[in-house]
Amino acid sequence: MSAKDLTVYIGYDSKEPAAAAVLAHSILTRASSPVYFMPLTKKAVEKSYTRTRGPLEATEFSMSRFLVPYLSGYEGWSLFLDCDMLCLSDIWELMLYPIVDPGKAVYVCKHDYTPKDAVKFLGQKQTAYPRKNWSSLMLFDNNQCRALTPDYVNTATGLELHRFHWTNDEAIGSLPLEWNHLVGEENQVSPAKIYHYTNGTPCFDAYKDSEKAELWHAECDLMLHGAAVPV
Repeated sequence: MSAKDLTVYIGYDSKEPAAAAVLAHSILTRASSPVYFMPLTKKAVEKSYTRTRGPLEATEFSMSRFLVPYLSGYEGWSLFLDCDMLCLSDIWELMLYPIVDPGKAVYVCKHDYTPKDAVKFLGQKQTAYPRKNWSSLMLFDNNQCRALTPDYVNTATGLELHRFHWTNDEAIGSLPLEWNHLVGEENQVSPAKIYHYTNGTPCFDAYKDSEKAELWHAECDLMLHGAAVPV
């Protein structure tokens, strides 16, 4: 496997643009090779994404994330990330895992947990289901994800998409959980490479002092004031 560049699709919700900007900054300033960003906005996918937003879709990109292989022309590698994340490592390290465990269609952090609370950010209902949060970070081998056509993404149920019914279980590769640490939902056994503020990004007043919020605020400050990122 080889990849000369990596396109990172960041889920974008109009209610939290600051989250997407801070995540992009945290990736860009630590990446050892070029990274190309594609904010997954409603406008960007309106020609291929036609489904109506359902009551359980917490964000504008809850389902459109599965269009990433199609938007990539089913070529190369693409990474999707929820916007409520903070990357404190070189994102290119993720490309080592397909070398160690080749042939998978998609690589994810395989969390096994039940959400602690029934409500998350902005009063959104917290839903529990098998493989929850696996789809919050997905490294796609786009050529192997041709089942994710616009027609399928627009008509499949949310559970079919988020539980990866569109591929075989054997085709789902594993990433270490440190690449998608669910802040406040699981114990941290070592410094995380990506912190995922799944219950609420610190850009919201209700979560500005939440667990690990100081890391997010420090990154935001670096982005706004142009200070050098510590090596």
